[in-house]
Amino acid sequence: RYEAAGEARDAVTTVLSATARAHSRAALRAIAQLVAAERREDGGWDLAVVRWGRLAASGTSPRGTDPRPAIDALVQTAEFVAPYDPLGPVTSDEETDTLHAWLSGGGVRLAEASAAWSAPVDDLGNWRYEGVIYEKTQDPFNADGSMCLYAPDVTQGPDGRYYLYYVLDKKSVVSVAVCDSPAGKFQFYGYVHYADGTLLGEREGDEPQFDPGVLTEGENTYLYTGFCFAGDKSRHGPMCTVLGPDMLTIRQEPVFIAPSQPYSQGSGFEGHEFFEAPSIRKAGDTYYFIYSSVVFHELCYATSKSPTQGFQYGGVIISNNDLGIGTYKPADKPMYYGGNNHGSMVQIGEKWYIFYHRQTNGTSFSRQAMAQEIQILPDGFIPQVEMTSCGLNGGPLLGKGTYPAHIACNLFCDWESTYSGGIAGNEYWVDVHCPRVTQDGRDGDQEPGYILNMIHSATAGYKYFDCQGVTKVTLRVRGYCNGAFQIKTSWDGPVLGEIPVRFTNVWKDYSTQVELPDGVNALYFTYVGPGSAALLSFALE
Repeated sequence: RYEAAGEARDAVTTVLSATARAHSRAALRAIAQLVAAERREDGGWDLAVVRWGRLAASGTSPRGTDPRPAIDALVQTAEFVAPYDPLGPVTSDEETDTLHAWLSGGGVRLAEASAAWSAPVDDLGNWRYEGVIYEKTQDPFNADGSMCLYAPDVTQGPDGRYYLYYVLDKKSVVSVAVCDSPAGKFQFYGYVHYADGTLLGEREGDEPQFDPGVLTEGENTYLYTGFCFAGDKSRHGPMCTVLGPDMLTIRQEPVFIAPSQPYSQGSGFEGHEFFEAPSIRKAGDTYYFIYSSVVFHELCYATSKSPTQGFQYGGVIISNNDLGIGTYKPADKPMYYGGNNHGSMVQIGEKWYIFYHRQTNGTSFSRQAMAQEIQILPDGFIPQVEMTSCGLNGGPLLGKGTYPAHIACNLFCDWESTYSGGIAGNEYWVDVHCPRVTQDGRDGDQEPGYILNMIHSATAGYKYFDCQGVTKVTLRVRGYCNGAFQIKTSWDGPVLGEIPVRFTNVWKDYSTQVELPDGVNALYFTYVGPGSAALLSFALE
Protein backbone atom coordinates (compact mmCIF):
# COMPACT_ATOMS: atom_id res chain seq x y z
CA ARG A 1 0.00 0.00 0.00
CA TYR A 2 2.77 2.46 0.86
CA GLU A 3 4.67 1.67 -2.34
CA ALA A 4 1.50 1.84 -4.42
CA ALA A 5 0.60 5.28 -3.03
CA GLY A 6 4.12 6.58 -3.59
CA GLU A 7 4.19 5.28 -7.16
CA ALA A 8 0.78 6.84 -7.80
CA ARG A 9 2.11 10.20 -6.59
CA ASP A 10 5.16 9.83 -8.84
CA ALA A 11 2.98 8.96 -11.80
CA VAL A 12 0.55 11.83 -11.23
CA THR A 13 3.45 14.27 -10.92
CA THR A 14 4.95 12.99 -14.17
CA VAL A 15 1.63 13.27 -15.97
CA LEU A 16 0.94 16.75 -14.61
CA SER A 17 4.40 17.95 -15.63
CA ALA A 18 3.68 17.45 -19.35
CA THR A 19 4.92 20.35 -21.41
CA ALA A 20 1.76 20.80 -23.42
CA ARG A 21 -1.00 22.55 -21.51
CA ALA A 22 -3.69 20.67 -23.41
CA HIS A 23 -2.16 17.36 -22.43
CA SER A 24 -1.85 18.48 -18.82
CA ARG A 25 -5.49 19.49 -18.71
CA ALA A 26 -6.56 16.17 -20.27
CA ALA A 27 -4.48 14.22 -17.76
CA LEU A 28 -5.93 16.03 -14.76
CA ARG A 29 -9.47 15.83 -16.10
CA ALA A 30 -9.08 12.04 -16.47
CA ILE A 31 -8.69 11.56 -12.70
CA ALA A 32 -11.95 10.99 -10.85
CA GLN A 33 -10.57 12.12 -7.52
CA LEU A 34 -7.29 13.02 -5.91
CA VAL A 35 -6.60 14.60 -2.55
CA ALA A 36 -3.49 16.76 -2.26
CA ALA A 37 -1.83 18.55 0.64
CA GLU A 38 0.76 21.32 0.97
CA ARG A 39 2.63 22.11 4.18
CA ARG A 40 2.05 25.64 5.46
CA GLU A 41 4.71 27.77 7.12
CA ASP A 42 3.05 27.29 10.53
CA GLY A 43 3.37 23.49 10.20
CA GLY A 44 -0.24 22.77 9.28
CA TRP A 45 -1.58 21.56 5.93
CA ASP A 46 -3.59 23.13 3.13
CA LEU A 47 -5.85 20.43 1.68
CA ALA A 48 -7.67 20.12 -1.64
CA VAL A 49 -10.00 17.58 -3.24
CA VAL A 50 -9.84 17.63 -7.05
CA ARG A 51 -12.42 15.78 -9.13
CA TRP A 52 -12.27 15.55 -12.92
CA GLY A 53 -10.01 18.61 -13.08
CA ARG A 54 -12.17 20.79 -10.85
CA LEU A 55 -11.64 21.91 -7.25
CA ALA A 56 -14.37 20.08 -5.31
CA ALA A 57 -13.35 21.09 -1.78
CA SER A 58 -10.58 22.81 0.16
CA GLY A 59 -9.68 22.99 3.81
CA THR A 60 -6.90 22.98 6.37
CA SER A 61 -5.43 20.76 9.05
CA PRO A 62 -3.84 22.48 12.08
CA ARG A 63 -0.24 21.98 13.09
CA GLY A 64 0.41 19.05 15.38
CA THR A 65 -2.73 17.10 14.46
CA ASP A 66 -3.26 14.07 12.26
CA PRO A 67 -4.59 15.43 8.94
CA ARG A 68 -6.42 12.21 8.06
CA PRO A 69 -9.70 13.08 9.89
CA ALA A 70 -9.72 16.46 8.14
CA ILE A 71 -9.11 14.75 4.80
CA ASP A 72 -11.91 12.24 5.39
CA ALA A 73 -14.34 15.00 6.35
CA LEU A 74 -13.32 17.05 3.32
CA VAL A 75 -13.93 14.14 0.94
CA GLN A 76 -17.36 13.48 2.45
CA THR A 77 -18.49 17.10 1.99
CA ALA A 78 -16.81 17.74 -1.37
CA GLU A 79 -18.91 18.94 -4.28
CA PHE A 80 -20.18 16.28 -6.69
CA VAL A 81 -18.47 16.72 -10.07
CA ALA A 82 -19.66 14.86 -13.15
CA PRO A 83 -17.00 13.16 -15.30
CA TYR A 84 -15.30 15.54 -17.70
CA ASP A 85 -17.05 15.91 -21.06
CA PRO A 86 -15.14 17.86 -23.76
CA LEU A 87 -18.45 18.91 -25.31
CA GLY A 88 -19.77 20.33 -22.08
CA PRO A 89 -16.92 20.88 -19.62
CA VAL A 90 -17.80 21.46 -15.98
CA THR A 91 -14.55 23.31 -15.36
CA SER A 92 -12.75 26.08 -17.19
CA ASP A 93 -9.30 25.76 -18.68
CA GLU A 94 -8.15 28.51 -16.32
CA GLU A 95 -9.25 26.55 -13.23
CA THR A 96 -7.66 23.32 -14.42
CA ASP A 97 -4.44 25.16 -15.33
CA THR A 98 -4.34 26.75 -11.86
CA LEU A 99 -4.80 23.37 -10.20
CA HIS A 100 -2.16 21.88 -12.47
CA ALA A 101 0.34 24.57 -11.47
CA TRP A 102 -0.34 24.03 -7.76
CA LEU A 103 -0.17 20.25 -7.95
CA SER A 104 3.13 20.46 -9.84
CA GLY A 105 4.70 22.48 -7.02
CA GLY A 106 7.53 20.79 -5.17
CA GLY A 107 5.83 20.97 -1.78
CA VAL A 108 2.52 19.41 -2.79
CA ARG A 109 1.92 15.82 -1.75
CA LEU A 110 -0.66 13.32 -2.92
CA ALA A 111 -2.74 12.11 0.02
CA GLU A 112 -5.26 9.85 -1.72
CA ALA A 113 -6.04 8.33 -5.12
CA SER A 114 -6.99 4.98 -6.62
CA ALA A 115 -5.38 3.96 -9.85
CA ALA A 116 -4.62 1.33 -12.47
CA TRP A 117 -1.38 0.57 -14.30
CA SER A 118 -0.68 -1.07 -17.65
CA ALA A 119 2.29 -2.10 -19.78
CA PRO A 120 2.69 -3.26 -23.41
CA VAL A 121 3.08 -7.03 -23.53
CA ASP A 122 6.25 -6.59 -25.61
CA ASP A 123 7.77 -3.96 -23.29
CA LEU A 124 7.14 -5.04 -19.71
CA GLY A 125 9.42 -2.36 -18.28
CA ASN A 126 7.26 0.45 -19.64
CA TRP A 127 4.44 0.76 -17.12
CA ARG A 128 1.90 3.56 -17.51
CA TYR A 129 -0.38 5.16 -14.94
CA GLU A 130 -3.98 4.87 -16.18
CA GLY A 131 -5.55 7.09 -13.55
CA VAL A 132 -8.49 6.32 -11.30
CA ILE A 133 -10.63 3.54 -12.77
CA TYR A 134 -13.42 3.31 -10.16
CA GLU A 135 -14.48 5.27 -7.11
CA LYS A 136 -15.45 3.24 -4.05
CA THR A 137 -18.33 5.64 -3.37
CA GLN A 138 -19.99 4.57 -6.65
CA ASP A 139 -21.22 1.44 -4.87
CA PRO A 140 -24.68 2.17 -3.36
CA PHE A 141 -23.71 0.23 -0.23
CA ASN A 142 -20.72 2.54 0.21
CA ALA A 143 -21.99 6.01 -0.60
CA ASP A 144 -20.27 7.42 2.49
CA GLY A 145 -16.93 5.87 1.50
CA SER A 146 -16.47 4.15 4.86
CA MET A 147 -15.59 0.76 3.34
CA CYS A 148 -12.71 -0.31 1.13
CA LEU A 149 -12.63 -2.74 -1.80
CA TYR A 150 -11.02 -6.14 -1.18
CA ALA A 151 -8.93 -7.89 -3.85
CA PRO A 152 -10.81 -6.98 -7.06
CA ASP A 153 -10.55 -8.91 -10.32
CA VAL A 154 -11.55 -8.12 -13.91
CA THR A 155 -12.86 -10.34 -16.71
CA GLN A 156 -14.10 -9.67 -20.24
CA GLY A 157 -17.74 -10.64 -20.63
CA PRO A 158 -19.40 -12.28 -23.65
CA ASP A 159 -20.53 -8.81 -24.75
CA GLY A 160 -16.90 -7.64 -25.02
CA ARG A 161 -17.13 -5.31 -22.03
CA TYR A 162 -14.94 -5.57 -18.93
CA TYR A 163 -16.44 -6.44 -15.54
CA LEU A 164 -14.80 -5.54 -12.23
CA TYR A 165 -15.71 -7.82 -9.30
CA TYR A 166 -14.98 -6.85 -5.70
CA VAL A 167 -16.19 -7.26 -2.11
CA LEU A 168 -16.53 -4.40 0.36
CA ASP A 169 -14.73 -5.03 3.63
CA LYS A 170 -17.87 -5.00 5.79
CA LYS A 171 -20.43 -6.33 3.32
CA SER A 172 -20.40 -10.02 2.40
CA VAL A 173 -21.76 -9.70 -1.13
CA VAL A 174 -20.05 -9.43 -4.51
CA SER A 175 -20.30 -6.08 -6.28
CA VAL A 176 -19.75 -5.58 -10.01
CA ALA A 177 -18.76 -2.57 -12.12
CA VAL A 178 -18.49 -2.41 -15.91
CA CYS A 179 -16.53 -0.53 -18.57
CA ASP A 180 -15.68 -0.78 -22.26
CA SER A 181 -11.96 -0.71 -21.36
CA PRO A 182 -10.00 -2.52 -18.62
CA ALA A 183 -8.39 0.84 -17.80
CA GLY A 184 -11.71 2.43 -16.84
CA LYS A 185 -13.67 4.43 -16.10
CA PHE A 186 -15.86 1.74 -14.56
CA GLN A 187 -19.47 2.35 -13.58
CA PHE A 188 -21.37 0.46 -10.92
CA TYR A 189 -23.35 -2.37 -12.52
CA GLY A 190 -24.98 -4.43 -9.77
CA TYR A 191 -24.62 -7.28 -7.28
CA VAL A 192 -24.25 -10.99 -7.91
CA HIS A 193 -27.61 -12.58 -7.09
CA TYR A 194 -29.75 -15.69 -7.34
CA ALA A 195 -32.55 -15.95 -9.88
CA ASP A 196 -35.06 -14.73 -7.27
CA GLY A 197 -32.99 -11.56 -6.65
CA THR A 198 -31.44 -12.63 -3.32
CA LEU A 199 -27.86 -11.45 -3.15
CA LEU A 200 -25.12 -14.07 -3.03
CA GLY A 201 -23.90 -14.10 0.56
CA GLU A 202 -27.26 -13.08 2.06
CA ARG A 203 -29.30 -16.24 1.57
CA GLU A 204 -29.59 -18.51 4.60
CA GLY A 205 -26.74 -21.01 4.49
CA ASP A 206 -24.49 -18.87 2.28
CA GLU A 207 -20.91 -18.53 3.47
CA PRO A 208 -19.32 -15.06 3.44
CA GLN A 209 -17.99 -13.81 0.12
CA PHE A 210 -14.39 -12.56 -0.07
CA ASP A 211 -11.58 -11.85 -2.57
CA PRO A 212 -13.41 -12.61 -5.85
CA GLY A 213 -11.53 -14.16 -8.78
CA VAL A 214 -13.23 -14.58 -12.16
CA LEU A 215 -12.84 -16.42 -15.48
CA THR A 216 -15.23 -16.15 -18.43
CA GLU A 217 -15.68 -18.90 -21.04
CA GLY A 218 -18.43 -18.43 -23.58
CA GLU A 219 -21.58 -17.34 -21.75
CA ASN A 220 -20.42 -18.70 -18.38
CA THR A 221 -18.42 -16.73 -15.85
CA TYR A 222 -16.83 -18.70 -13.02
CA LEU A 223 -16.68 -16.73 -9.77
CA TYR A 224 -14.34 -17.96 -7.02
CA THR A 225 -14.62 -16.57 -3.48
CA GLY A 226 -13.79 -17.43 0.11
CA PHE A 227 -11.85 -16.74 3.29
CA CYS A 228 -11.04 -19.63 5.65
CA PHE A 229 -8.83 -19.02 8.66
CA ALA A 230 -7.23 -22.15 10.09
CA GLY A 231 -9.45 -23.78 12.70
CA ASP A 232 -12.65 -21.98 11.66
CA LYS A 233 -15.22 -24.77 11.25
CA SER A 234 -17.87 -22.33 10.00
CA ARG A 235 -15.97 -21.93 6.70
CA HIS A 236 -15.70 -25.04 4.50
CA GLY A 237 -13.43 -23.85 1.68
CA PRO A 238 -13.27 -21.76 -1.48
CA MET A 239 -16.42 -21.64 -3.56
CA CYS A 240 -17.13 -21.56 -7.28
CA THR A 241 -20.36 -19.94 -8.48
CA VAL A 242 -21.33 -19.97 -12.16
CA LEU A 243 -22.87 -16.78 -13.55
CA GLY A 244 -24.92 -16.31 -16.69
CA PRO A 245 -24.23 -13.95 -19.61
CA ASP A 246 -25.53 -10.90 -17.74
CA MET A 247 -22.50 -11.36 -15.39
CA LEU A 248 -24.74 -11.03 -12.30
CA THR A 249 -27.33 -13.81 -12.21
CA ILE A 250 -26.32 -17.15 -10.73
CA ARG A 251 -26.67 -20.01 -13.21
CA GLN A 252 -25.16 -22.72 -10.96
CA GLU A 253 -25.14 -22.31 -7.18
CA PRO A 254 -21.91 -22.21 -5.14
CA VAL A 255 -19.92 -25.43 -4.71
CA PHE A 256 -16.80 -25.99 -2.61
CA ILE A 257 -13.81 -26.87 -4.76
CA ALA A 258 -11.15 -27.40 -2.05
CA PRO A 259 -11.23 -27.93 1.73
CA SER A 260 -10.58 -25.51 4.53
CA GLN A 261 -8.14 -26.64 7.24
CA PRO A 262 -10.68 -28.33 9.59
CA TYR A 263 -11.96 -30.53 6.73
CA SER A 264 -8.77 -31.36 4.83
CA GLN A 265 -7.80 -34.75 6.23
CA GLY A 266 -7.14 -37.17 3.40
CA SER A 267 -7.60 -34.54 0.71
CA GLY A 268 -3.96 -34.00 -0.29
CA PHE A 269 -4.20 -30.32 0.76
CA GLU A 270 -2.95 -30.96 4.31
CA GLY A 271 -0.57 -28.25 5.46
CA HIS A 272 -1.45 -26.08 2.46
CA GLU A 273 -5.19 -25.58 2.88
CA PHE A 274 -7.00 -22.60 1.39
CA PHE A 275 -6.88 -19.31 3.29
CA GLU A 276 -7.77 -16.45 0.92
CA ALA A 277 -7.05 -14.76 -2.46
CA PRO A 278 -8.65 -17.28 -4.88
CA SER A 279 -7.76 -16.89 -8.55
CA ILE A 280 -8.36 -19.04 -11.61
CA ARG A 281 -6.38 -19.49 -14.82
CA LYS A 282 -6.49 -21.94 -17.72
CA ALA A 283 -3.44 -23.34 -19.51
CA GLY A 284 -4.28 -25.70 -22.34
CA ASP A 285 -7.13 -27.89 -21.11
CA THR A 286 -6.19 -27.56 -17.43
CA TYR A 287 -7.67 -25.15 -14.89
CA TYR A 288 -5.24 -23.77 -12.31
CA PHE A 289 -6.73 -22.61 -9.03
CA ILE A 290 -4.23 -20.27 -7.32
CA TYR A 291 -4.66 -19.27 -3.69
CA SER A 292 -2.95 -18.09 -0.51
CA SER A 293 -2.62 -20.96 1.97
CA VAL A 294 -3.08 -21.10 5.74
CA VAL A 295 0.68 -20.66 6.25
CA PHE A 296 0.23 -17.18 4.73
CA HIS A 297 3.53 -16.71 2.88
CA GLU A 298 2.94 -19.05 -0.05
CA LEU A 299 0.85 -19.03 -3.20
CA CYS A 300 -0.28 -22.57 -3.98
CA TYR A 301 -2.13 -24.14 -6.88
CA ALA A 302 -4.54 -26.98 -7.57
CA THR A 303 -5.52 -28.37 -10.97
CA SER A 304 -8.57 -29.88 -12.61
CA LYS A 305 -10.03 -30.52 -16.05
CA SER A 306 -13.24 -28.89 -14.81
CA PRO A 307 -13.66 -25.35 -13.43
CA THR A 308 -16.15 -26.46 -10.77
CA GLN A 309 -14.92 -29.79 -9.39
CA GLY A 310 -12.11 -32.32 -9.13
CA PHE A 311 -9.29 -30.00 -8.06
CA GLN A 312 -6.16 -31.77 -6.81
CA TYR A 313 -3.42 -30.05 -4.84
CA GLY A 314 -0.42 -29.29 -7.05
CA GLY A 315 2.17 -27.51 -4.92
CA VAL A 316 3.66 -24.16 -3.99
CA ILE A 317 4.38 -21.68 -6.79
CA ILE A 318 6.21 -19.08 -4.70
CA SER A 319 6.79 -18.17 -1.06
CA ASN A 320 7.49 -14.57 -0.05
CA ASN A 321 10.20 -15.76 2.33
CA ASP A 322 11.54 -18.54 0.05
CA LEU A 323 10.68 -21.35 2.46
CA GLY A 324 10.75 -24.61 0.56
CA ILE A 325 13.59 -23.53 -1.74
CA GLY A 326 16.67 -25.63 -0.99
CA THR A 327 18.94 -24.81 -3.91
CA TYR A 328 20.96 -21.97 -2.41
CA LYS A 329 20.19 -22.41 1.31
CA PRO A 330 18.45 -24.90 3.65
CA ALA A 331 14.84 -25.34 2.57
CA ASP A 332 13.55 -24.46 6.04
CA LYS A 333 15.51 -21.18 6.32
CA PRO A 334 13.43 -18.03 5.69
CA MET A 335 15.26 -15.44 3.60
CA TYR A 336 12.77 -12.60 4.01
CA TYR A 337 10.28 -11.55 6.68
CA GLY A 338 7.14 -13.00 5.13
CA GLY A 339 3.46 -12.47 5.54
CA ASN A 340 0.23 -13.20 3.74
CA ASN A 341 0.35 -13.34 -0.03
CA HIS A 342 -1.95 -12.45 -2.91
CA GLY A 343 -1.48 -12.89 -6.65
CA SER A 344 -1.90 -15.11 -9.65
CA MET A 345 -0.38 -16.49 -12.83
CA VAL A 346 -0.38 -14.43 -16.03
CA GLN A 347 0.64 -15.55 -19.51
CA ILE A 348 2.47 -12.84 -21.46
CA GLY A 349 3.49 -14.01 -24.90
CA GLU A 350 4.89 -17.51 -24.54
CA LYS A 351 5.96 -17.03 -20.92
CA TRP A 352 4.10 -17.43 -17.65
CA TYR A 353 4.67 -15.20 -14.62
CA ILE A 354 3.52 -15.29 -11.03
CA PHE A 355 2.57 -11.90 -9.59
CA TYR A 356 2.76 -11.74 -5.79
CA HIS A 357 3.81 -9.37 -3.01
CA ARG A 358 6.40 -9.05 -0.27
CA GLN A 359 5.97 -7.25 3.05
CA THR A 360 7.44 -3.82 3.87
CA ASN A 361 7.44 -1.47 6.87
CA GLY A 362 7.53 -4.38 9.30
CA THR A 363 3.86 -5.27 8.87
CA SER A 364 1.80 -7.66 6.76
CA PHE A 365 -0.46 -4.79 5.70
CA SER A 366 2.19 -2.85 3.76
CA ARG A 367 3.17 -4.58 0.55
CA GLN A 368 5.50 -4.43 -2.43
CA ALA A 369 4.19 -5.86 -5.72
CA MET A 370 6.50 -8.36 -7.43
CA ALA A 371 6.60 -10.68 -10.46
CA GLN A 372 8.64 -13.78 -11.21
CA GLU A 373 8.83 -15.96 -14.32
CA ILE A 374 7.63 -19.54 -13.76
CA GLN A 375 7.61 -22.76 -15.76
CA ILE A 376 4.67 -25.05 -16.50
CA LEU A 377 6.15 -28.45 -17.27
CA PRO A 378 4.66 -30.77 -19.94
CA ASP A 379 2.82 -32.76 -17.25
CA GLY A 380 1.26 -29.54 -15.88
CA PHE A 381 3.47 -29.38 -12.77
CA ILE A 382 4.77 -25.96 -11.69
CA PRO A 383 8.06 -26.13 -9.74
CA GLN A 384 8.36 -23.66 -6.88
CA VAL A 385 10.39 -20.67 -8.07
CA GLU A 386 12.84 -18.74 -5.92
CA MET A 387 12.41 -15.02 -5.39
CA THR A 388 14.79 -12.77 -7.33
CA SER A 389 15.23 -9.06 -7.98
CA CYS A 390 14.84 -9.51 -11.74
CA GLY A 391 11.05 -9.21 -11.98
CA LEU A 392 9.93 -8.81 -15.59
CA ASN A 393 13.46 -8.13 -16.85
CA GLY A 394 13.60 -11.39 -18.82
CA GLY A 395 16.93 -12.42 -17.32
CA PRO A 396 19.72 -11.21 -15.02
CA LEU A 397 20.06 -7.49 -14.36
CA LEU A 398 22.98 -5.66 -15.95
CA GLY A 399 26.04 -5.78 -13.72
CA LYS A 400 26.65 -2.05 -13.84
CA GLY A 401 24.82 1.09 -12.83
CA THR A 402 22.85 2.12 -9.75
CA TYR A 403 20.04 0.08 -8.21
CA PRO A 404 17.63 0.96 -5.37
CA ALA A 405 18.13 -1.04 -2.19
CA HIS A 406 14.42 -1.83 -1.88
CA ILE A 407 14.58 -4.42 -4.69
CA ALA A 408 16.22 -6.82 -2.22
CA CYS A 409 14.77 -10.32 -2.60
CA ASN A 410 16.52 -11.55 0.55
CA LEU A 411 16.42 -9.56 3.79
CA PHE A 412 17.24 -11.10 7.15
CA CYS A 413 19.52 -11.05 10.19
CA ASP A 414 20.47 -13.32 13.09
CA TRP A 415 17.04 -12.61 14.62
CA GLU A 416 15.32 -15.11 12.33
CA SER A 417 11.56 -14.99 11.80
CA THR A 418 9.23 -16.54 9.25
CA TYR A 419 6.82 -13.61 9.43
CA SER A 420 6.86 -9.85 9.55
CA GLY A 421 4.57 -7.95 11.92
CA GLY A 422 0.84 -8.47 11.98
CA ILE A 423 0.90 -12.28 11.74
CA ALA A 424 0.48 -14.67 14.69
CA GLY A 425 0.90 -11.95 17.32
CA ASN A 426 4.12 -10.79 15.69
CA GLU A 427 3.15 -7.14 15.17
CA TYR A 428 6.31 -5.48 16.50
CA TRP A 429 8.99 -8.08 15.82
CA VAL A 430 10.44 -6.55 12.71
CA ASP A 431 10.21 -2.98 14.06
CA VAL A 432 12.40 -3.81 17.03
CA HIS A 433 14.88 -6.38 15.80
CA CYS A 434 15.11 -6.73 12.05
CA PRO A 435 15.79 -4.87 8.79
CA ARG A 436 12.81 -3.73 6.74
CA VAL A 437 11.99 -1.78 3.59
CA THR A 438 10.43 1.59 4.38
CA GLN A 439 10.32 5.24 3.26
CA ASP A 440 10.40 8.68 4.83
CA GLY A 441 7.32 10.83 5.29
CA ARG A 442 3.70 9.75 5.36
CA ASP A 443 1.87 7.26 3.23
CA GLY A 444 1.68 8.67 -0.30
CA ASP A 445 4.60 11.08 0.00
CA GLN A 446 7.01 11.20 -2.92
CA GLU A 447 9.95 9.57 -1.16
CA PRO A 448 12.29 6.76 -2.25
CA GLY A 449 12.17 3.39 -0.52
CA TYR A 450 15.19 2.19 1.44
CA ILE A 451 16.21 -0.49 3.94
CA LEU A 452 16.12 0.61 7.58
CA ASN A 453 17.59 -1.03 10.69
CA MET A 454 20.61 -2.72 9.17
CA ILE A 455 21.98 -3.86 12.54
CA HIS A 456 24.87 -6.27 13.09
CA SER A 457 24.35 -9.36 10.87
CA ALA A 458 21.56 -7.74 8.81
CA THR A 459 21.85 -8.88 5.20
CA ALA A 460 20.27 -7.57 2.00
CA GLY A 461 20.47 -9.94 -0.97
CA TYR A 462 19.97 -9.27 -4.68
CA LYS A 463 19.65 -11.87 -7.44
CA TYR A 464 20.88 -11.89 -10.15
CA PHE A 465 23.41 -9.71 -12.01
CA ASP A 466 25.38 -10.40 -15.18
CA CYS A 467 28.76 -9.07 -14.02
CA GLN A 468 31.60 -8.35 -16.43
CA GLY A 469 34.70 -6.60 -15.14
CA VAL A 470 33.09 -5.15 -12.01
CA THR A 471 35.85 -3.63 -9.85
CA LYS A 472 34.05 -1.05 -7.70
CA VAL A 473 31.00 -1.12 -5.44
CA THR A 474 29.41 2.01 -3.92
CA LEU A 475 26.74 2.07 -1.21
CA ARG A 476 24.60 5.08 -0.29
CA VAL A 477 24.11 4.93 3.48
CA ARG A 478 23.00 6.98 6.46
CA GLY A 479 22.35 6.24 10.13
CA TYR A 480 23.91 5.80 13.57
CA CYS A 481 26.48 3.24 12.52
CA ASN A 482 30.19 2.66 12.94
CA GLY A 483 30.96 -0.57 11.14
CA ALA A 484 31.28 -2.01 7.65
CA PHE A 485 29.25 -3.67 4.91
CA GLN A 486 30.65 -6.99 3.76
CA ILE A 487 30.29 -7.86 0.08
CA LYS A 488 29.54 -11.48 -0.87
CA THR A 489 28.10 -13.39 -3.81
CA SER A 490 26.26 -15.90 -1.61
CA TRP A 491 24.57 -15.37 1.72
CA ASP A 492 27.02 -17.65 3.56
CA GLY A 493 29.98 -17.29 1.19
CA PRO A 494 33.40 -15.71 1.61
CA VAL A 495 33.74 -11.97 2.07
CA LEU A 496 35.08 -10.43 -1.15
CA GLY A 497 35.43 -6.91 0.21
CA GLU A 498 34.31 -4.48 2.91
CA ILE A 499 32.99 -0.93 2.83
CA PRO A 500 33.51 0.97 6.13
CA VAL A 501 30.65 3.31 7.05
CA ARG A 502 30.34 5.97 9.74
CA PHE A 503 27.61 7.99 11.43
CA THR A 504 25.83 10.49 9.21
CA ASN A 505 22.29 11.84 9.28
CA VAL A 506 22.30 12.49 5.51
CA TRP A 507 22.75 10.05 2.66
CA LYS A 508 26.44 9.56 1.89
CA ASP A 509 28.30 7.43 -0.64
CA TYR A 510 30.93 4.91 0.50
CA SER A 511 32.99 2.92 -2.01
CA THR A 512 35.58 0.19 -2.23
CA GLN A 513 37.59 -1.52 -4.93
CA VAL A 514 36.57 -5.15 -5.25
CA GLU A 515 36.68 -7.67 -8.09
CA LEU A 516 33.40 -9.50 -8.54
CA PRO A 517 33.54 -12.77 -10.52
CA ASP A 518 32.53 -12.47 -14.15
CA GLY A 519 29.23 -14.14 -14.99
CA VAL A 520 25.82 -14.31 -13.34
CA ASN A 521 26.09 -13.62 -9.61
CA ALA A 522 23.98 -12.85 -6.58
CA LEU A 523 25.05 -9.92 -4.39
CA TYR A 524 24.77 -9.79 -0.62
CA PHE A 525 25.57 -6.84 1.65
CA THR A 526 25.93 -7.72 5.34
CA TYR A 527 26.38 -5.04 7.99
CA VAL A 528 28.78 -5.83 10.84
CA GLY A 529 29.50 -3.57 13.79
CA PRO A 530 27.66 -1.39 16.30
CA GLY A 531 24.71 0.84 15.58
CA SER A 532 22.13 0.71 12.82
CA ALA A 533 22.59 1.70 9.18
CA ALA A 534 20.06 2.53 6.46
CA LEU A 535 20.77 1.50 2.86
CA LEU A 536 19.33 3.57 0.00
CA SER A 537 21.09 2.23 -3.10
CA PHE A 538 24.16 0.50 -4.48
CA ALA A 539 26.18 1.01 -7.64
CA LEU A 540 28.38 -1.37 -9.64
CA GLU A 541 31.24 -0.10 -11.82
